[in-house]
Amino acid sequence: MDIDFTQLTAYQRYKLMAGLIVPRPIALVTTLGANGVVNAAPFSLFNMLGEDPPIVMLSINRLQDGHLKDTAANILRSGEFVVHLTDEAMAGQMHRCGDPVPSDVSELIHAGLHAAPCHTVAPPRIIEAPVAFECVLHEKLETASRLIFIGRVSWLTVRDGLVDRDSWRVRLADYHPVGRFGASLYVKTRERFAIDGADASERPTPVDEP
Repeated sequence: MDIDFTQLTAYQRYKLMAGLIVPRPIALVTTLGANGVVNAAPFSLFNMLGEDPPIVMLSINRLQDGHLKDTAANILRSGEFVVHLTDEAMAGQMHRCGDPVPSDVSELIHAGLHAAPCHTVAPPRIIEAPVAFECVLHEKLETASRLIFIGRVSWLTVRDGLVDRDSWRVRLADYHPVGRFGASLYVKTRERFAIDGADASERPTPVDEP
């Protein structure tokens, strides 16, 4: 089947791209509202872009009326946000952070999550999350439908025992993040394999070697 993307609507293109480019990592992002309320929202158009400088990408769609989502508005105003990775233990709470709640109510309270102060930015991190990247706004791009934020990581907090400080490697056997798998589905990451019998947790590959 051949599909001419120029003949499709934006929503049709979104459905195909979001359904085929999977699994996607999920960023559970905390920001601070102008009223001081902690906002938390999940986004799956997210990824690492590089290590020097250490930058991540977050793409946030505009609302149907053209207004900005709270996360986007907060990042534009403050230039700060925290990106969390979600594991199986908190997947349900992450999902509930996407529920509509009044602007004066924090999604953390709604989802039963807890906050702790960050080291370099004003928004707090989520205690239950295994990974929290404190980010400052590095660059911003705009399209007709989205704001794309490039965040520079200034600090990382990880769950105790998850990183080997001698080798600076993640103990993958203890890390079980969830991802987005099109529509309203999620995917676990426990089923893993290495090519040619190599130990994937120990040996870097040409894909990610500097």
